[in-house]
Amino acid sequence: MTRRIALRLVQAALVLLVLSFVVYALMGLMPGDPIELMAAGSPTMTAEDVARLKALYGIDKPLVGRYLHWLGGVLTGELGYSRLTGLTVLRTLAEPLGNTLALMVASLACALLLALPLGIAAALRERRALDHALNLAAFAAISLPVFWLGLLLIIAFAVTLGWLPASGVTTVGGGGLLDRLRHLALPVAALALAGFGHYLRYMRASMIEAMRADWIRTARAKGLSLLGAALRHALRNALIPVVTILALDLGTLFSGVVVTETVFAYPGMGKLIFDSVMGNDYNLALAALMLATATTLLGSILADLAYAALDPRLRFR
Repeated sequence: MTRRIALRLVQAALVLLVLSFVVYALMGLMPGDPIELMAAGSPTMTAEDVARLKALYGIDKPLVGRYLHWLGGVLTGELGYSRLTGLTVLRTLAEPLGNTLALMVASLACALLLALPLGIAAALRERRALDHALNLAAFAAISLPVFWLGLLLIIAFAVTLGWLPASGVTTVGGGGLLDRLRHLALPVAALALAGFGHYLRYMRASMIEAMRADWIRTARAKGLSLLGAALRHALRNALIPVVTILALDLGTLFSGVVVTETVFAYPGMGKLIFDSVMGNDYNLALAALMLATATTLLGSILADLAYAALDPRLRFR
């Protein structure tokens, strides 16, 4: 298993290298030169200053040369400066990255805590009233647009009832864990409800398939209860497809929560990637996009570890 994980890490590094060049090339095709944009916004810059900055950032070189210049900086931990903020890319990424990780972890935890038990319950009551009700709830959650759900939550809990703040990360002049949790509540609820139906449907389908296996029939014939057979024998096998979907969703959640972050004015990675691309902030956009790619690859490796934990047979293949 250790050899397999080492091989996956090498493969992930190669994929990340290839994707970094593709992303860099695509960013280079965008209209507008960041140095020229800086010069347009600063009348005091001379032609010599522009030439010096282009040489400093490697923009005066061909595409491959520019990429190698950027890659050399990345390997030494030097990601450059953000044109939008004037700070280093690492400092610019720090706060949005922390905000997005908090939103991701909390929303995934809430969605899974709801979806997995209810998916098991729906599978054990297949084609009965509970199963139909949970299927209806799952389809409703899948069908609701996230932006509409977010606005509905703001109107209900922030505007009408006044229980929770409608936007931001912390109260101005305030702080503390409780204040942070209150600001997280609505965006987490919107993302968790949007993902709830997705995971419930996968959990239900995989559990139904696992419960029809021969070994479950044998366990039931030996006197094991339906719930006992589900939890002791079927659950581990049923979780494998759910783990696969969860691993694929990590990258999407990391960079694809632009709508949720916009609705709740939440400063995270999704909004940062959008702003950096629209603002031709090459250094920031490249670093943020590669971080999102690395998150997806990391999710795939973590899924392999989860497979081995759920099914011991996979450890020896």
